[in-house]
Amino acid sequence: MTTSPSRPSSVVLGAGLMGRLLAWQLARAGHAVTVYEAGGADAQGSPARIAAAMLAPLAESAVTEPSVVEMGRYALTRWPELLAQLSQPVFFQQDGTLIVWHRQDAADAQRFARLLQANQEKVPALPKMQALDATGMAEYEPALGNRFTQGLYLPGEGQLDNRQLLAALLHELQTLKVDLHWNSPRAPQDFAPGTAGQPDWVFDCRGLGAQAQWPQLRGIRGEVARIHAPEVTLRRPTRMVHPRYSIYIAPKQDHVFVIGATEIESNDLSPPSVRSTLELLSAAYAVHSGFAEARILEIASQCRPTLPDNLPAIRQLGPRSLQINGMYRHGFMISPALLDAVLELVHEQRTTLANSLDLHLETVPT
Repeated sequence: MTTSPSRPSSVVLGAGLMGRLLAWQLARAGHAVTVYEAGGADAQGSPARIAAAMLAPLAESAVTEPSVVEMGRYALTRWPELLAQLSQPVFFQQDGTLIVWHRQDAADAQRFARLLQANQEKVPALPKMQALDATGMAEYEPALGNRFTQGLYLPGEGQLDNRQLLAALLHELQTLKVDLHWNSPRAPQDFAPGTAGQPDWVFDCRGLGAQAQWPQLRGIRGEVARIHAPEVTLRRPTRMVHPRYSIYIAPKQDHVFVIGATEIESNDLSPPSVRSTLELLSAAYAVHSGFAEARILEIASQCRPTLPDNLPAIRQLGPRSLQINGMYRHGFMISPALLDAVLELVHEQRTTLANSLDLHLETVPT
């Protein structure tokens, strides 16, 4: 790879979480950036818009590989640095994750705890998990102290507000004079980077929009409820162990909560069913009775782009054309690592970060 002697130009395809982050950082680095997005500026078609945006590497180790856990650990340091560069505030907290369960599910909780303990040994740099009794529960989460007598506390884990972040990134793109094209789908083959009259770089961040060029991608459907619950005062993301319907509850500002659970192998983008909505909200009520009087702000579904191994990957389509995809359910937790690995490839023609985090790099034969 070579560097253009003039101001480099880059095209970013897709303006979800990854596309906005990458376009923003490239523009900050001096690139003339053009973004093409199939949808609108509100990111309605992006899974990032309905995500809980939890940064929970140890909690997520139950469903993913050590490499993703390491990327999540990296994000806990990197996200505060990125947020500090934004001109608009974005809610961020790093007060840990709470795991709870009902008495009848104690056996499942014990298996879950053993799994987390084993995974923690694979990534020893993670803060140590703490077992809580009734006193500890009341100390860490007073709102749940009378309902649960046991729990697990995972220190250091965090979350941010996904919609505030997407809006703040859009503001940065506009401020940096990024050329934004909404409702304008494009594909990598529409460009010939590095040739006369073409951009120096092309970055494909379209998620499931890239299936035609990356057929291994598939959708994992998720359903969430966004509610306003003034009677609920949870301090940190809370997950409930359940043999059939484990849920997470992520508190945002002003008593807004994002509640989710479901993972369905499907590209179906239809609204959530009545059954799944009832189960989701009933499970939330089982955690805190104050959710009974909450107001439903939104019930939504979206499909997250996932590769066969459920791990993210960067593909090189040509010397100056990259695809970044497969973030599955871990978009906010791993995007800083993907972002910085791509920036290393652009600026240094190699990436030590990807190697250290075991991030998959692939070259597509031409």
